[in-house]
Amino acid sequence: MSPLNKQQLDQIRDQRTEQIKQAALKVFARHGYSGTKTSIIAKEAGISEGLIYRYFHSKNELFSTIVQELMEEAKREINNIQYLPGTPFEQIRYLANNMMDENNMYAFMLMERARKAKDVPEKVSMIFEEVPTNVLIEPLVPIFIKGQEKGEFSSGEPRKMLSWFFTIINSLLTQDEVDKEYGLPDVDVLMHILTK
Repeated sequence: MSPLNKQQLDQIRDQRTEQIKQAALKVFARHGYSGTKTSIIAKEAGISEGLIYRYFHSKNELFSTIVQELMEEAKREINNIQYLPGTPFEQIRYLANNMMDENNMYAFMLMERARKAKDVPEKVSMIFEEVPTNVLIEPLVPIFIKGQEKGEFSSGEPRKMLSWFFTIINSLLTQDEVDKEYGLPDVDVLMHILTK
């Protein structure tokens, strides 16, 4: 068997780094920064705790890296909201559905918990200081107004309506325990908040 070349080693490193970040994302989202131990992340990832430190110098670095990457991804997504296909109703429904999707909800959970927490690393606090709290709402206001003009949404001040809507979604995602019998509500149930 021949030794691995640099490209193969880089690929393995990238896969392992991603595996650790995905496990950490779920654990940080559920337990917050201070409630998370690297041993829990290692268990979630199915690796030894020491392996985490081959890829990240500390829990602080791992957490900060995840938040930074999520923030960059969120900025890209927000800039593309206006280009989503469909009616204003369908665009906002898509966004809400995306937030509550099992593959994405941990990212939104983590960001919401990190934004409110007092015990996060300084770098994370600085990231949130640079971003206004209404970063999601403002790009949606023109879409919502267009939907109101088309009769898809209720009358009312758009920022207020959207703020209430996303506060409910964030509250559902960050609750400590989801009802085991009923789970999270369907997005269509939540969309009734915005419609006539």
